[in-house]
Amino acid sequence: MERSQFFSAQAGRFIEMPRHARARFGIGDVVRHRMFDFRGVVFDVDPVFSNSEEWYEAIPEDIRPRRDQPFYHLLAENEDSSYVAYVSQQNLLPDAQGGPVDHPNVTELFEDFRNGRYKMRRSLTH
Repeated sequence: MERSQFFSAQAGRFIEMPRHARARFGIGDVVRHRMFDFRGVVFDVDPVFSNSEEWYEAIPEDIRPRRDQPFYHLLAENEDSSYVAYVSQQNLLPDAQGGPVDHPNVTELFEDFRNGRYKMRRSLTH
């Protein structure tokens, strides 16, 4: 299998990954966590785990996700607060609620919510 690598500033190291990775969700998709009660909008996708070792080791071993799958950066919300989440593909589902995400930073990254997903601001795309 062909491999590639990229530097992750968040992890502080080079990350090795398959040359081709398949993400189930895209930027602007609204998703829900499989086990925990929160939902969010995807604003970035890492092809494989690209966070710090400390972050990974802090997850209880019995629910720790595999590293070799896409991980998603979410503007997330639950009943109590809004925050940024980093979630493995295996722990995300499409959001059946279908409504917008109530996160204070949504308007900084996205300009429109239509048909269950957000459109990224044109000034942020390339």
